[in-house]
Amino acid sequence: MEIATIGLDIAKHVFQVHAVDADGAVVIRRRYSRAQLMKFFEELPPCLVGIEACGTAHYWGRRLEALGHDVRLMPAHYVKPYVKRGKNDAADAEGICEAVTRPTMRFVPIKAPDTQALALLHRLRTQFVRQRTGMLNALRAGMAEFGIVTNSGLGGATEILRIASTGDDRLPELIRD
Repeated sequence: MEIATIGLDIAKHVFQVHAVDADGAVVIRRRYSRAQLMKFFEELPPCLVGIEACGTAHYWGRRLEALGHDVRLMPAHYVKPYVKRGKNDAADAEGICEAVTRPTMRFVPIKAPDTQALALLHRLRTQFVRQRTGMLNALRAGMAEFGIVTNSGLGGATEILRIASTGDDRLPELIRD
């Protein structure tokens, strides 16, 4: 049994492998746990491995490339036409296996850890800014209920803090605290 191509459907805990030989005959169609998956690939001679590009695909791509496998990530919407039956992990793995061998398929480069880390920092910062803006808007709206209207942004929040610290009688003691 010589495996030529693998379609790997990745998830958090359970992974589906669909492997074919050079003639396209199915050699393996099996689910693996996270621990079993690495053991499987460590014992396997290098082959072509297709994975749908998603959040954890870059991590798995790096791990499998380190073992000598030729890993290719594909956007999910390019793989979808190759899934022949209902939506399940086994069908997805089979579709991935077929899609990775298509000559016109487009692939996504595997990101380096530093690139992923930078993207994560940008996403987190964006989320923090959104949360801060939402909190300030809620604070300003609440203050308006007590007749205190300020500008938007950090300047308005600073003004609210100044008013609250002066003992303004429009604010109940609970709010000032």
